Amino acid sequence: MSTLKGACIIGQSGGPTAVINASVYGAVKTALESSDITSVLGAAHGIKGVLDDVLYDMGKEDPEELRLLLNTPSSALGSCRYKLKDPDEDESEYVRILEVFKKYNVRYFFYNGGNDSMDTCSKISRFMAKKGYECRVMGIPKTIDNDLANTDHCPGFGSAAKYIATSLMEIYKDSVVYDIGTITVVETMGRHAGWLAGSAGLASWFGCGPDLIYLPERVFDIDKFLSNVKELYDKNGKVLVVASEGIKDAEGVFISEYGSKGKGYVDSFGHTQLGGLAAILANIIKEKTGAKVRGIELSLLQRCAAHIASQTDINEAFLAGETAVTAALSGQTGKMVAFERETINGEYKCKTKLIPLEDVANIEKKVPLDWINPEGNGVTNEFIDYVLPLIQGEPDRRLENSLPRFAKLKKIKV
Repeated sequence: MSTLKGACIIGQSGGPTAVINASVYGAVKTALESSDITSVLGAAHGIKGVLDDVLYDMGKEDPEELRLLLNTPSSALGSCRYKLKDPDEDESEYVRILEVFKKYNVRYFFYNGGNDSMDTCSKISRFMAKKGYECRVMGIPKTIDNDLANTDHCPGFGSAAKYIATSLMEIYKDSVVYDIGTITVVETMGRHAGWLAGSAGLASWFGCGPDLIYLPERVFDIDKFLSNVKELYDKNGKVLVVASEGIKDAEGVFISEYGSKGKGYVDSFGHTQLGGLAAILANIIKEKTGAKVRGIELSLLQRCAAHIASQTDINEAFLAGETAVTAALSGQTGKMVAFERETINGEYKCKTKLIPLEDVANIEKKVPLDWINPEGNGVTNEFIDYVLPLIQGEPDRRLENSLPRFAKLKKIKV
């Protein structure tokens, strides 16, 4: 394919992670070093920045500040959760995107995100081809949920898994301090896929983690759950439970919605139990057992814990951004960078591949059912073997006064 000269736009979308900026750095650094890319632009808040013509000149950033993106969590360019309309029904947004692309002679578009972001990439790629405007569009994966299809794993997941496993080990140590009975319920993210909740099994594998782990891939039986908890409590006086926010009953109702769905779980005063999943399960357990129960929701903490990021995750996130730009420069378009796992001389290795955007957009990868134990309350050794290599390595990060020094971008608009 012939050489294509022009500007590039790099945008971020969806939920932040501890390493999403490492991917941006990989893309920005590679693009700045290319003679075919005339200028490198960052989109403010993802595709909304393109639609609103709010773009940053990444070439005017201090190289050292850009390098600090490797260990800076969240989305440095700003993110969004914006779903483009179907171009066959309304192409007005795409016409606007093409207008902005032409204004800056944008010939490369890189979008860093999850399922919805790959859908955005796919739609833009098809529209540009339909209009005969040559622009190479590439998706750069990210998601702590690890639910993108056709890739072994996703940048962001390894660091979140490491945070969850470490936190559960610490919570376990805290929960066994006193000589009184306690039950602790911890809620992780993962609306439809249980990769994050399952990662708590790493803590159990090291001997100080949860007794019970519940993933959304298996139907959650509240009566069986209470029986398991009570049996462990009667035996040990301590129980530590981890549950994904997305667990559902046999009718497909989220347990976190039990209060609003009128499922009948009320306290002794007749009050409906409301709140997040951890709070709901804690209240139900307390009502049924009378034990001291604490509910903990990890919430946003598991997304951007750069202080305990996996160096493997950082390296692979950078690689994803770098590969996207290199592939586009070689003529590739309409693809997402994906990972393949190899074991060489007993050691984990990761290599990249390219997959069509339509093979990943809006498709969720879930935990294999045979990686969940037969009782549905824990994970198998296969799950542990899968996750363990992804959490390896400690980040080499810059500190000031013992606090992290994050990147401070100037964000000069073009």
